[in-house]
Amino acid sequence: MKPGPAVTLWWVLLLASRPGAARKGSPEEASFYYGTFPLGFSWGVGSSAFQTEGAWDQEGKGPSIWDAFTHSGKGKVLGDETADVACNSYYKVQEDIILLRELHVNHYRFSLSWPRLLPTGVRGDRVNEKGIKFYSDFIDALLKSNITPIVTLHHWDLPQLLQVKYGGWQNASMISYFSDYADLCFEAFGDRVKHWVTFSDPWTMAEKGYETGQHAPGLKLPGTGLYKAAHHIIKAHARAWHSYNTTWRSKQQGLVGISLNCEWGEPVDISNPKDIEAAERYLQFCLGWFANPIYAGDYPQVMKERIGRKSAEQGLDMSRLPVFSLQEKSYIKGTSDFLGLGHFTTRYITERNYPARQGPSYRNDRDLVELADPNWPDTGSQQLYSVPWGLRRLLNFAQTQYGDPPIYVMENGASQKLHCTELCDKWRIQYLKGYINEMLKAIKDGANIKGYTSWSLLDKFEWEKGYSDRYGFYYVEFKNRNKPRYPKASVQYYKKIITANGFPNPREVESWYFKALETCSINNQMLAAEPLVSHMQMATEIVVPTVCTLCVLIAAVLLMLLLRSQS
Repeated sequence: MKPGPAVTLWWVLLLASRPGAARKGSPEEASFYYGTFPLGFSWGVGSSAFQTEGAWDQEGKGPSIWDAFTHSGKGKVLGDETADVACNSYYKVQEDIILLRELHVNHYRFSLSWPRLLPTGVRGDRVNEKGIKFYSDFIDALLKSNITPIVTLHHWDLPQLLQVKYGGWQNASMISYFSDYADLCFEAFGDRVKHWVTFSDPWTMAEKGYETGQHAPGLKLPGTGLYKAAHHIIKAHARAWHSYNTTWRSKQQGLVGISLNCEWGEPVDISNPKDIEAAERYLQFCLGWFANPIYAGDYPQVMKERIGRKSAEQGLDMSRLPVFSLQEKSYIKGTSDFLGLGHFTTRYITERNYPARQGPSYRNDRDLVELADPNWPDTGSQQLYSVPWGLRRLLNFAQTQYGDPPIYVMENGASQKLHCTELCDKWRIQYLKGYINEMLKAIKDGANIKGYTSWSLLDKFEWEKGYSDRYGFYYVEFKNRNKPRYPKASVQYYKKIITANGFPNPREVESWYFKALETCSINNQMLAAEPLVSHMQMATEIVVPTVCTLCVLIAAVLLMLLLRSQS
């Protein structure tokens, strides 16, 4: 399929203006742009409920599909880890608020746990008032610290009972259950929350949950399950937006959007039309899959044609990609007050045809191969390379494709190198500097970017990778029952960017790096002493009660002897 005229023109302009340094893998520093962000630009950090809260079965919370997935003990998570305690953030709210204040952030993006608020997932069954109070108090604490809450309604932790009873996002009934849940949240928190995100990274939720089975609920329904799940997620998003728009907006004056994750796809050969088409297809099968219905009313044409043709070649009467009715297209189009974008890295893309006889699958439907440049800096996490210029291109692509929407970068960050507890995270500082600077260039290009959320506040449970990858500004010692937090060097660096609202001049920016690293030795000493402190604490917890018990027993014996002697 040939790309349409508008798409062709966009790629021609992009490729014509592409800096040679980016292709050669040279440091982006050569084209570093010094300047500041617009007045009112919002800086923040993020997290999600399941990854941080812990307290998985406490104070009325029901089980989620991720609780069931991690408790199955079948090697689905590295080291068979669970998030039963995670960062223990449910019991460490005030401590985490202090960390946010230390970072000087303007906003904090977090998610609500659907099963903590509705244990069965159904509003008509029971509302957990303790869950309502927990999030209400947390929101109040953020606002008291002048931190704006950006609240995600659903970050993958579907109530397990909805999965067991209805099949989760394979069932259209989720649309109504999600709408009821969203209405509860708007009602309970909407007087204070003015930025709502319906779904976080639904691409991963659908692809890993219903195609590969790497994520909860662990279903392997290749070439069908993910498209059906996404279809219902898009409808659920639209239903929640309309509910807010008709019932709550006039009273609460808030915004409702969605956060979509996508890496940038760069053609391997910029002179090869097939590679250019493949790169465009990569983006449409990732970002366009969800954004196009919301902004244009239907799936991208390339998805409809490719999946439809392959479905026919596989002997199916209908396309594996579901169809929106005319009424649904109209209902879904325009249901976003802002576009949230999550982005971590870039891939080179080249054309490769997969025969339909290989069977249905999302990967085969795309007819492409993803590659990485060996010269790209490797953060240590699998497949996560630092390629800052990809963010600028993705932002410009979204701005052009979807009619210049207000954009919030909702997830962007680098994980710590495996098996490394070094708090001097120089690679994260370089990642932050490069990606934030490319975002500044995108604003200069004309993209309407309102805010940036760095991922993430804390090291946390990283889904199928357990605790092996660390994205946090704060190191969490998971082996200690108290889950203490220690600041990494990147805390100081990000704080400087926030305070300056950008990159004022070379000399000042360079000084930030060295000042950030100065804090490392002290923090590393604290971390090195942690095992000793932990053992002392454990010893104290054992010895003190034991000694007290012995003292009571001795006192009782002496009292008995005294009474006998008197008698």
